Parts: sequence; structure tokens; C-alpha cells
Amino acid sequence: MDFVLIPGLWLDGSSWDEVVPVIEKAGHRAHALTLPGMVAGAARASITIGDHVDAVVAVVDDLDPADGIVLVGHSGGGAIAHAVADARPTLVDRVVYVDAVPASDGDCINDSLPAINGEVPLPAWSVFDDEDLVDLSESLRASFRARAIPSPLLVAAGPISLSDPRRYDVPATVIACEFPSVELRSLIEQGSPYTAELARIRDVSYIDLPTGHWPQFTRPVELGEVILTALQEA
Repeated sequence: MDFVLIPGLWLDGSSWDEVVPVIEKAGHRAHALTLPGMVAGAARASITIGDHVDAVVAVVDDLDPADGIVLVGHSGGGAIAHAVADARPTLVDRVVYVDAVPASDGDCINDSLPAINGEVPLPAWSVFDDEDLVDLSESLRASFRARAIPSPLLVAAGPISLSDPRRYDVPATVIACEFPSVELRSLIEQGSPYTAELARIRDVSYIDLPTGHWPQFTRPVELGEVILTALQEA
């Protein structure tokens, strides 16, 4: 099976480096993506969320659907994964949301982050909630900041376009990290806008992996293992 690994804001494909071996050891193929503009020195101001979705769609189109395709989206990458499922609902076998939920049509990843010249640099740690930073040691914070790449503003804050209701037929797994899955279920029951799109997906399972917002750094082996657990449900 092919696992397409989609990073969140500020990250490139190398952010999955400690997760990929777990997936490949189980006999699968892992495609850790670096999305447009997410390399040092790239021009980013004109890159949109649609460009990132299109880049992932192109990868999916090059894969053999007979082998099975699982999209894995971390954080803002979950919104991109959901948009790819919208674009290719018959090709994607499952979407795995890593500390993420799907965004609704017209929503964005995060339009509250400070931007400079069309880019969103990794902000100070004080911007994040305490729950985000659980297990992110000083050394992990330093390595994260050293590798961080500014995200295009139009990726972080641009509206996501969804149009095919068949996306709700694509099974999903949510790996809940900074908040337990019971809280997500409670938000769904309360009719929260945050989980409105998730509530419409017909087949959703939940796996708890208690840690902060970046489990690919804080608990990478366990993250790989729970991603494979999601495969068992596919």
C-alpha cells in the first residue's frame, strides 16, 4: 500500500524521516512530500492552498490505485489531505488525520498567524498553547526551529475549495494527540463548527496518541505504528 505523507505548516518531507522506516518495515511504500515553496530560498508569496492540493493530487494520480492509497495529513496537512480526497474520492482508500480534523469548504488552515511579505514564519513558542508543546523538549524545539521553513501565506490563510460530496464516503482515522478523542466526539455532539466536516464523514475511527502537536518529532515510532493500525481498518 502507498502512504502519502503530507506535512503541516513550516515542514517539508524530512519531518517524516523517523516515521517512514516504521511504515516501510511493514512492507509498504511511504511518500513523504515536500510541497511547493517549502524549500529554502523559494519564492512563496504567490503559492496557494490550491497549489499544494494540486501537488498531492499529482502524486496520487501517479500511483496505482489497485495497491491502495492512504493519505496521512499532519495538522494543516490534514486540510490538504481532505481536499485531495474531495478531488479524487474514488482513488483514496483512507485519510489519516494526525492531530488534525478536515476543514470545511471555504475555511482555511489558520489565518491568525503573523505574516511577513507573503510568508508565515514559525512563530515564537509562546504563541502556541501548552498542549501543543507537550513532550517537545528544548532540543526538539531547537531542531524544529532550525529546520522550519516559512509557509506561504495563501496556504495558511487561503480558502479551501471542496465540491464533491463523495469525499464523505472516504473512511477516515483521527490520531488524537494534544486533546483526547473523547473531546472531539463531544465537539461533534455539540455541533461545533470546528468538527462540522468531520461529523459528515460516514466512517470515522479514532486512535489516541497522547503527546503534543508534533508527534512525528516527540513519538515518531509510535506514530508510525498507529498509522499502520489505521491501515488495518482500511
